[in-house]
Amino acid sequence: MNALTHFDAQGQAHMVDVAGKAATHRIGIAGGRIEMLPSTLAIIEAGTAKKGDVLGIARIAGIMAAKKTSELIPLCHPLALTRVAIDFETDQADETRASSIFCTATVETVGATGVEMEALTAVQVALLTIYDMCKAVDRGMVMTGIKLLEKHGGKSGSFVNGT
Repeated sequence: MNALTHFDAQGQAHMVDVAGKAATHRIGIAGGRIEMLPSTLAIIEAGTAKKGDVLGIARIAGIMAAKKTSELIPLCHPLALTRVAIDFETDQADETRASSIFCTATVETVGATGVEMEALTAVQVALLTIYDMCKAVDRGMVMTGIKLLEKHGGKSGSFVNGT
């Protein structure tokens, strides 16, 4: 396993120097789920939530979050993102699982460092926005399974999460 890169020889936190790294096409894809009552999912799908278009607003929130990641995560580099896409897939409850919405964030750039943190931040904020917009009818919603699904580009190449 590689050593932690955000600490210097004295153990002090620092931002990694990426000046010597080649600019390559980078892609980060993250995903996560928010579980909810079937009635909450029905409100979202019908577009009748009191606060408005839940998925539309969550999509914009996720895009904004990807763009603001370096302001939220102290040692992340500010990046010029070339693409941010937020997608949602609804899933109805059955005997084995709760109603839920799965969010996928795909983030791209051409640069010296990856966009995994931007994709993860986008998913988290999109799911938090769904929670915020629906908490009046369902305070028991649970965000789960937030993880990096894939990353491509850079010296370390590709990673596809098999779980």
